[in-house]
Amino acid sequence: DEYFGMNTDVDAVVYLQLVNNLLHDLFPNAITIGEDVSGMPAFCRPWYEGGVGFDYRLNMAIADKWIEVMKHSDYDWGMADITHTMTNRRYAEACVGYAESHDQALVGDKTIAFWLMDKDMYDYMAAPGHPDSHGASSPVIDRGIALHKMIRLITMALGGESYLNFMGNEFGHPEWIDFPRDDTYDPSTGAFVPGNGGSMEKCRRRWDLCDAEFLRYKFLAAFDRAMCHLDKAFGFMSAPHQWVSRKDEGDKVVVVERGDLVMVFNFHPTTSYTDYRVGCNNAGNYKLVLSSDEEVFGGWRNLSKETDGDHVSFGGDHDRRPNSFLVYAPSRTCAVYGPADWADPEADRKPAGVPGLGVKELGPYYEY
Repeated sequence: DEYFGMNTDVDAVVYLQLVNNLLHDLFPNAITIGEDVSGMPAFCRPWYEGGVGFDYRLNMAIADKWIEVMKHSDYDWGMADITHTMTNRRYAEACVGYAESHDQALVGDKTIAFWLMDKDMYDYMAAPGHPDSHGASSPVIDRGIALHKMIRLITMALGGESYLNFMGNEFGHPEWIDFPRDDTYDPSTGAFVPGNGGSMEKCRRRWDLCDAEFLRYKFLAAFDRAMCHLDKAFGFMSAPHQWVSRKDEGDKVVVVERGDLVMVFNFHPTTSYTDYRVGCNNAGNYKLVLSSDEEVFGGWRNLSKETDGDHVSFGGDHDRRPNSFLVYAPSRTCAVYGPADWADPEADRKPAGVPGLGVKELGPYYEY
């Protein structure tokens, strides 16, 4: 009755069915995305199945979950809680995963970068070693940059069949967006709502921060670019195979299979793991193709494609997987392992290479 009875706004549902049907008939390549807070079943199924007809729905719970998680100590982050929120969606209904959107970027809330680093972003974002860089680093910034990368990659890996970014959040934009506003009153309650005097100070995005070689924002932008190109190469977001083989609350480790890739996330704030056994579905030789700890991403190079070797799987059940291999998992890092035949540690030094990404040529599934 909640979804398919007369409690539903039938006219609205029929209208959306008609709109989606018309758009897909007139523009077969069109993609429609719906925002729905009710959890309407068949929202992304075609009208002739009784669905509303959207191609994708926004996975809105993820951004709220990250805000909730970041309010707690790092030791209290729940691996099962995070992965459940990421994967809690209906089979055969495609979702758009995102770590944050306009809700977090507009005045009244804070972006993930600001939640993680707050006021330290004003004083400690200088890139180490750059001749134009001035000022020291900060443990808050080091933590924030590390977690910012991990949050984005695990959201891309588990949050849906596509990924959404919101203007500037990919490089950790430090401030919010606030459009010019005058004082007004809430029409429903009569409460006074203060404006900002028509100010345009925050009515913009600081793209120059991303381009500044002497600031650390470039590291976050480089990682965002690399993980997007990783999907272009392996098509893991649209791959039917998705499996979370480990969500260890003690180790603070999450192991994910998506398509041909195995991803290892170590959220532990202090502990690194040597010869950590991770399960995998496919037997064979794996190599590191992406590490958040690369220097080009603002990492410490404790785990780098330049120095990491082969990871040959061996049989035997581990975490309910038929095969497994051993990895090094430094604290607060994420790493992606792919088939060795498609790994190339020198790929980013070639003309078409993407900095920090160790994928051979264009990858196995690249489409122009």
